[in-house]
Amino acid sequence: MADLFDKIYRDKGPLGKWAEQAEGYFVFPKLEGPIANRMKFRGKDVITWSINDYLGLANHPEVRKVDAEAAAEYGSAYPMGARMMSGHTDLHEKLQRELASFVNKEAAYLLNFGYQGMFSTIDALVSKKDVIVYDVDAHACIIDGVRLHLGQRFTYKHNDLESIEKNLQRAEKITEQTGGGILVISEGVFGMRGEQGKLKEIVALKEKYNFRLFVDDAHGFGTLGATGAGAGEEQGVQDGIDVYFATFAKSLASTGAFIAADQQIIDYLKYNLRSQMFAKSLQMQLVVGALKRLEMLKTMPELKEKLWENVNALQNGLKERGFDIGTTQSCVTPVYLQGSIPEAMALVKDLRENHGIFCSIVVYPVIPKGLILLRMIPTATHTLQDVEDTLVAFSAIRERLENGTYKRLSAAVAAAMGE
Repeated sequence: MADLFDKIYRDKGPLGKWAEQAEGYFVFPKLEGPIANRMKFRGKDVITWSINDYLGLANHPEVRKVDAEAAAEYGSAYPMGARMMSGHTDLHEKLQRELASFVNKEAAYLLNFGYQGMFSTIDALVSKKDVIVYDVDAHACIIDGVRLHLGQRFTYKHNDLESIEKNLQRAEKITEQTGGGILVISEGVFGMRGEQGKLKEIVALKEKYNFRLFVDDAHGFGTLGATGAGAGEEQGVQDGIDVYFATFAKSLASTGAFIAADQQIIDYLKYNLRSQMFAKSLQMQLVVGALKRLEMLKTMPELKEKLWENVNALQNGLKERGFDIGTTQSCVTPVYLQGSIPEAMALVKDLRENHGIFCSIVVYPVIPKGLILLRMIPTATHTLQDVEDTLVAFSAIRERLENGTYKRLSAAVAAAMGE
């Protein structure tokens, strides 16, 4: 019989094997100072492009004031207990009503965390008779939710309508035998690529197939649509989304999330979401803070306008300089480069140490081997000078990548990892 930990000792995983070289710098980095467009990294000032504070609310004076007042009034423990037992309040209900109204749904329900709320919602929506059809590029929280499913599940090629239809046809054949239904899951905005899910086209498929649509709109809520209500509003199909999900961790710069749907669906889910039924209620200070943030989202359109001014300046500037930013249709700004993991490490170190630019780096196995993805998240707090400084820096690092500088610098790291 093997020791349970033997596999851990032998194989640390595709990312864990880099821990000695990467931890504390490339992964688990420690940004310091107030959340802003410019922070400190290892004692140096850097322009930060990896903070999901889209609307710049994290350190907005009005938000900080309300957060402080709520903490003073309620502390960090109230209410104690799960919603069903002792953690339910008028303010939780008020926030749910306002969220539902904002995203044009009959009802909403608060979730403590987006990740756990997402996979728990999937688990509650389907039984073993049902079939799930979901995008192959779905976020990890969706994948983990699908793993809980005891029935059949199929992935479709990313945003590929032909693949979606093929899998709906497969699902229909199964559900004709089981008597179950079909749940299609897409993201409103895919967080790595920045592409919007093809929600309009998926909703149109309801004319041919009988399914329900669940959308994770973490990156669309607050940033897309005329009012900021998300990708469904942007594409004019919010009514066709059967269950809508968004998190407070992006545009609202806080903790928590919500689902929104018809009243009967929410009534069912709130009695069947295990991650909420058996977990402590969302803290009151977070509920009060979310109410303030939502009010600002609704009444201060200038926040989204400034965000998009920065998004357009950054994305247009990158394209004008010949950078590949894929097919992003959102604030998420990916920059694709060719290179190995050791080269990516050398490149990012140069970017941070010599150019004062901090952005997220994504490599294999998240994306295919040979690709380097530098992922940037513009916010309303960035300035056009931040954009210009970043464009100059990116031109410099591309030149060093192409002339082999990073390959030479990374040789020692590559040798150590056996690459």
